[in-house]
Amino acid sequence: MNLLTLTVSTGAILTAAYFTYGRWVAKQLDLRDDVTTPACEINDGEDFVPTPAPYLFSQHFSAIAAAGPIVGPITAGLLFGWGPAVIWILIGCIFIGSVHDITSLIASVRHKARSIAEVVRENMSRRAYLLFLSFVWIALVYIIVAFTDLTAGTFAPTPPPVPKDATVEQMAQYTADVAAKAAEGAAVASSSMMYLALAIVMGFVLKYTKTSLNMATAIFMPLVLLTIWAGPYLPLNLPGMFGLSPTKTWDVLLLGYCFVASITPVWALLQPRGFLGGYFLTVTIAAAFLGIVVGSLLGGVPEVKYPAFTSFVPKDGMPLFPILFVTIACGACSGFHSIISSGTSSKQLRVESDARPVAIGSMLLEGFVAVISLSCVMILDKGTGSPDQIFASGVSTFIARLASLVGINFETARLYLFNFSLLAFATFIYDTLDVCTRLGRYVLQEVSGWQTRTGRNVCTLITLIPPLFLILQTMTDPTTGAVQPAWKIFWVLFGTANQMLAALTLLGVTVWLLRTGKTWWYTAVPAVFMVGVTMTSLAMFLLKWIDQMSKGEKVHPNGPLSTILFALSVMLVIEAAVVIGRSLKERRLAAA
Repeated sequence: MNLLTLTVSTGAILTAAYFTYGRWVAKQLDLRDDVTTPACEINDGEDFVPTPAPYLFSQHFSAIAAAGPIVGPITAGLLFGWGPAVIWILIGCIFIGSVHDITSLIASVRHKARSIAEVVRENMSRRAYLLFLSFVWIALVYIIVAFTDLTAGTFAPTPPPVPKDATVEQMAQYTADVAAKAAEGAAVASSSMMYLALAIVMGFVLKYTKTSLNMATAIFMPLVLLTIWAGPYLPLNLPGMFGLSPTKTWDVLLLGYCFVASITPVWALLQPRGFLGGYFLTVTIAAAFLGIVVGSLLGGVPEVKYPAFTSFVPKDGMPLFPILFVTIACGACSGFHSIISSGTSSKQLRVESDARPVAIGSMLLEGFVAVISLSCVMILDKGTGSPDQIFASGVSTFIARLASLVGINFETARLYLFNFSLLAFATFIYDTLDVCTRLGRYVLQEVSGWQTRTGRNVCTLITLIPPLFLILQTMTDPTTGAVQPAWKIFWVLFGTANQMLAALTLLGVTVWLLRTGKTWWYTAVPAVFMVGVTMTSLAMFLLKWIDQMSKGEKVHPNGPLSTILFALSVMLVIEAAVVIGRSLKERRLAAA
């Protein structure tokens, strides 16, 4: 299969799914525009803000997508080949992810925009509610750890080990490569800081002037492109501080940004940054797709070199089942989306019919982002490199083919577009980082009832302390002992926690649908599948931890954390099974 066939066919399948299965699912939920949504009813100007569908779509899309549909598919594609990854993306995002996203959004809207955990409490029990909230908070911590470290690694790449017994020429090449990567990171860091400043200015312009959204977009999107151009000329070379390396220093500063962003009104940062990020991501992926199409028709797009399938069990010993399904979370199905849907988007949904383009549309578009990310793997000779570098290299190659058609030198365009793609990658992560921190704060405030300004500050701080502790640790591969980035160590368990959260959310909305007399099988079947996948993955972590302890080896943090997640999952699944059984019995009695 070539890139043109893959991207065009998957795009057509996802588009058809929106107008067929997506419409059917929306019909089952009986979306009504004559019902006042919580955003319109409360409209406090802080968290509850009625938002036009295009603005909310862009914000929601940037929040759920981030770097997940880039890192997960690239990692899985390198492990198992691109074929299994494409199949899971299509099946997952159509029949599981899109269903998960719209049902969690509408369930929240019809429970006064409360969190999915509150929906669980009302339809199941307080015990299930507390278990669910605990699981959500731990999953959010994992997400913050993974994406903070990914961003820091983009801004200040950690140099690879110095090659042993290297010749003078090899050392010179090593030094040049390290310097080039550092320069790229400093340029992206500079552009990213300017991008955030633009988002804040845009928020104030929209809030305090009569500037329309279209006019603001026409003004600020070119300015975003200007920041990319300016980045290499104003590099932000941040030295190590507090006795930390440059990468760890960026980790700390990014968590500081998360604190500020979490307590800032949504109109001042979350909405404009989300809109710019979503627009930026959409334009980037559209340009890459167009580059693939035009390049394939006119020549110039690299051939597919990476195998469609490598092995069921790669060298690292992680089998395709269940690892493929937890490595690719965003892009196929992600429990994190339910927290976004019920945490921020439900508080901004203007009318119920907007839920279909916002939730289902965003999920299917995210699946297409995952396919484009896989295309960056397909043109590789071998499976090497970090996800941000592979993504930037692939996307810049695709788009540069378009530039060459209008007379721009291909290599010159590719160099600029490489920085463009790295900034896009970092921008997507920002969208997840501040949203996750805000949602972690919501969870703690929900449990404690501490809704004051002091409560916001303290609950945000508590949410960020575990990520700070984990990120500052020196992480090593449990098998080889080599130092590894924190995101790489935690990614598979993060994916497992994320997918288990999706399974638990689907169980929760299944109970809600049952108790409200609606069709429920289309959420129950995906829930059963996702429970099976994630329980298997967690069991693998547990067995590995037990094996490490029996051998007296150093215990990895994933071991005890997976134990906690496994216990919470078992209790929640049992709780849901009991309630579903009871609800089915009540339905049969009512029908009789």
